[in-house]
Amino acid sequence: MHSIWKSYPKLKRELTQTKQLMTKTLRIKNKAVESAVLEMLNQGGKMLRPAYQLLFSEFGTPDADKKIALAAAIEMLHTATLIHDDIVDKSTTRRGLPSIAHQFGEDVAVYAGDYLFVTTFKLMANYTDSLKSLQLHSDSMEKILDGELGQMNFRYNLKQTAADYLSNISGKTAELFSLSCAIGAIESSTSHLLASQARDIGKNVGIAFQIIDDYLDYTQTEQVIGKPVLEDMKQGVYSLPLLLALETKLVTLAPILNKREAMTDYDATRVEKIIRETNALDKTKEIALEYTNQALKIIQKLPKNAENTKQTLNDITTQLIERIR
Repeated sequence: MHSIWKSYPKLKRELTQTKQLMTKTLRIKNKAVESAVLEMLNQGGKMLRPAYQLLFSEFGTPDADKKIALAAAIEMLHTATLIHDDIVDKSTTRRGLPSIAHQFGEDVAVYAGDYLFVTTFKLMANYTDSLKSLQLHSDSMEKILDGELGQMNFRYNLKQTAADYLSNISGKTAELFSLSCAIGAIESSTSHLLASQARDIGKNVGIAFQIIDDYLDYTQTEQVIGKPVLEDMKQGVYSLPLLLALETKLVTLAPILNKREAMTDYDATRVEKIIRETNALDKTKEIALEYTNQALKIIQKLPKNAENTKQTLNDITTQLIERIR
């Protein structure tokens, strides 16, 4: 279990139970693929999304088995999207390990991701109390896909704006955080207001999380972040630091970026150097902090009957922004 949970023994115990249920639930006929998926589920990830789901369930009257099952569904859904992302992005590593697609080929990876999607919906169907949660789940899947397709549409597009980027990550990344928080609140019978607040908190956390990840892509090594750095840029996926740099360095950057698939590692390093010469990284950090602070403000408005949970939410959300300070 990731060290971030060391200070939260109850949450750490529930996340351990979540991992155990995922292992018990996963049954793939190809045992090599099953083993690889289990390895991906059990190593490296912080399990932030199920953690937020578990925490928001504490504001109501949660059923112990149900909240663990829904946490497992959330993490398996997240893992499925990562497997499919790695296929599209041709990624060879994930969380410091070989990606499923790199190990077994894209065809097998597609089936592995699809299997996790099916398992996710089986858990949701077996444990949710209302049709509303399933509708919310399917709506979120649509938004996640829309975000991914939006990102694909903007590949190698030098006219993409920061607003376009934020719109795409609101679906691609933030929607799953939003769903995690909302499901925790809804399925523990909290108020409509709290469920709405949970969604807003999750959305702001998710946007900040993606911005921070994209910031780290330009400031950390592959060993630190567990995946190849600058790979998105070389594949035409332009994140916030680059988009902000393009606002003042378009003439300098365009000839390099227009090489597209012919861009070399040396070219990527040149782009990184140009970005560092601007204030793009500082502005990226400021924007991530704005979304984090918005989430923290809403957390403070949550009911006072769960002060310990509020403090944990505050602490964990604050730790996310600390990664770039």
